[in-house]
Amino acid sequence: MGETKDFTLFRRTKELENELDDFLNKISEGGLAFRFGVQIYMNHGPTEEFEEKLYHVNSLENTADTLRRSIETKLYSQTLIPESRGDVLGLLETLDSVLNLMEGALWGFSIETPEVPEEFRRDFVELTDRVVLSVDELVKGARAFFRNIEAVADHNHKVMFYEKEADKLSTKLKRAIFGSKLPLPNKVHLRSFVESVDNIADQAEDVADRLAIYTIKRTV
Repeated sequence: MGETKDFTLFRRTKELENELDDFLNKISEGGLAFRFGVQIYMNHGPTEEFEEKLYHVNSLENTADTLRRSIETKLYSQTLIPESRGDVLGLLETLDSVLNLMEGALWGFSIETPEVPEEFRRDFVELTDRVVLSVDELVKGARAFFRNIEAVADHNHKVMFYEKEADKLSTKLKRAIFGSKLPLPNKVHLRSFVESVDNIADQAEDVADRLAIYTIKRTV
């Protein structure tokens, strides 16, 4: 079977297998830190604790970049999975972009320090929860791609589910913002932050779509 063949090839070098796991761990950990960062901001504003979460995600992103480059080098220098190499590299790059978006959203909160009225904070937190759930399922789908390819579709389905839930909350939140008595510039400012969070789930869905194609190619 395709999954057994490819995973056996990866196991020829334990270092590469460990780096793949570590890379995926950074994406997952980034989601958790991002969630806590937004929760802290909504409860307390741009505090030192919030900044710690931001720099945690920043550190994870830098480490993920280093791991991705190392994995790419090993895939070429050790001539591993030549028939799937391009797909694996594409998957790693697009997964890394999800972490980049989480980091960028936190930097936005840190730099622009939007004032979020209390009436919108709960929806911001719920939106973030759905977004991070979509990222978590994406990471599980990526792990399955290397270990248990039959499970990819189930995780991808959950990515789509949480992305749709995030879209619903995003729309609800934007309607509430523009239906409020806030000045228009404040409404527009808050909308941009709603979209910066929601865009993470959109990107997770895009990566899951690519993962589905890579999976089909390995199983036909």
